[in-house]
Amino acid sequence: MKKGHAHIYIGYDINDSYAQISHMTAGSDEPLTASVVLGAEQFDIPVALRRRSGGAVWLYGKEALKADEGDDPVVTRLLDAAVRDTLLDVGDEQIDPISLLAIFIRRSLSLLTIQVNKGDIAALMFTTPTITPRIAQVFAQVAADLDMPPERVFIQSHSESMYQYIIHQPPELWRHQVLLFDFSSHLKSFQMVSNKRTTPTVVFIEGADHPALMYTAAPSERQKKEWDRLFLTVAEEATAGRMISSVYLVGEGFKEEWAQESLRHLCRGCRVFRGNNLYSKGACYGAMEKDAPSEVGRSMVFLGDEKLKANVGIRLMRRGEEAYFAILDAGKNWHECKNSFEIILGDEQRLALVITSLTGAVVTKRPFDLPGLPARPPRCTRLRLDISLESADTARLAVTDLGFGDFYPATGREWVFEIALSATKESP
Repeated sequence: MKKGHAHIYIGYDINDSYAQISHMTAGSDEPLTASVVLGAEQFDIPVALRRRSGGAVWLYGKEALKADEGDDPVVTRLLDAAVRDTLLDVGDEQIDPISLLAIFIRRSLSLLTIQVNKGDIAALMFTTPTITPRIAQVFAQVAADLDMPPERVFIQSHSESMYQYIIHQPPELWRHQVLLFDFSSHLKSFQMVSNKRTTPTVVFIEGADHPALMYTAAPSERQKKEWDRLFLTVAEEATAGRMISSVYLVGEGFKEEWAQESLRHLCRGCRVFRGNNLYSKGACYGAMEKDAPSEVGRSMVFLGDEKLKANVGIRLMRRGEEAYFAILDAGKNWHECKNSFEIILGDEQRLALVITSLTGAVVTKRPFDLPGLPARPPRCTRLRLDISLESADTARLAVTDLGFGDFYPATGREWVFEIALSATKESP
């Protein structure tokens, strides 16, 4: 570690109900999760704000939920409002929900004030249940409000946080398949599968919903028995014919002591862990991998729903020979993928992208004509290409004519293409 180098990693798990914050120092064995009560393991921070009447002081979390005469009404569901871009009523005014979300995040990060100096933060990773284009946009705006360099702020899904957490555990816990059951609202199951025949190892996480098992606070004894019966059925189906190394149980629902027969089944032949801060710790490991990739991180590629699943490049002439130029790399989060570069056209007045599946088994060439491009001699047309992703499967390519110096002035003409990245057939 170089002297003066930022060395703190933060994982911030957030949904509409609660947030959790974990942090770790470079070189430490495991992240620590901030507790809202000193000396206790109370990790959940209610996502709520309340403004002191007539002032600029904001209460957050449990303090915001305590009614106090004269205070403004409590504001909740901040993430949902930010995603829907719905103004929130605070007293007599309406406030942008992203601003309120940023206030909540800043206030809750104050839990780390004693342990963490802001200048020592190398990377901050947010994690949410899913990532949509709008969620990515919301957290990009939040990052700007946090007054942190944008290159140090990231976002990943709960699936990727699960992956990051697991691969940083002892290898015997993920030698075979891994199961995670999330009982936060209704039961969800996730199965981590690795393809060790590829280099690097490709990892998938397959999820399923089980809406018959709905969480309610303070369940009756009869309801607990019904949960146990339903969960046993799900567990039997999830483990049938599979080699399972470990099982993780997360969410409010598993805090209740009801899983009797279902746990007995799961504990046969594998390790079972129960906890409530796996996602924030996984986000912490994800932040570390962004700043200082580990050996295990470099040896594996996670392909979740939000990941680019194909390499994108272009073939060009370089020193008289055809060469492949990589534009976008598979395995990266789609909302982080973009590139800009310039090329000089040769004999052909058209472009062709090369899309290669991660295994290399399927290669697709996508040619693009440039109607209206002035006729010029070979190697006398300079183009700028700007490519970004609108989803994991769709790219936007903008091509701009830059001309060639004073000999062939730029027209400024632009061509925009929407590109499907699903490589389905081999092209010549």
